[in-house]
Amino acid sequence: MSFTALTCPSCGSEVKLYRNPFPTVDIIIEMERGIILVERRNKPFGWALPGGFVDYGESLESAAVREAREETSLEVSNLHLLGCYSDPARDDRMHTISTVYVATGHGIPHAADDALNLAVFRLDSLPERLCFDHARILADYAATISAIITA
Repeated sequence: MSFTALTCPSCGSEVKLYRNPFPTVDIIIEMERGIILVERRNKPFGWALPGGFVDYGESLESAAVREAREETSLEVSNLHLLGCYSDPARDDRMHTISTVYVATGHGIPHAADDALNLAVFRLDSLPERLCFDHARILADYAATISAIITA
């Protein structure tokens, strides 16, 4: 277990401050012509799935719906779990664990919040520069779709 020791300013006792991964969500938003990716306004720059940090007291599902709305201006339905991604190196800034959802988008997509731009991409024409481990996530998504089609 990784922790940092701090000293209590009142009594001088050692206090352990545990370092835990940060929970995040990513969402694959399916539209009629493909999936939505956002171009990030902040580092790391590049294209990414809409997503972000889970707020304290918020469920993972609510966070996914909120992040979809904040970054793409879309409402989503038919939310279902794709998987969880926990490689400590998935985000250079810190250790995050992402729960990834798939949903259907409704409305007219428009970049907002920390999304500089957005676009609809087909799985066979994704941008070269995907942030984090989103290429792996989208490969898993494509394999899941392929398995459903061939079943």
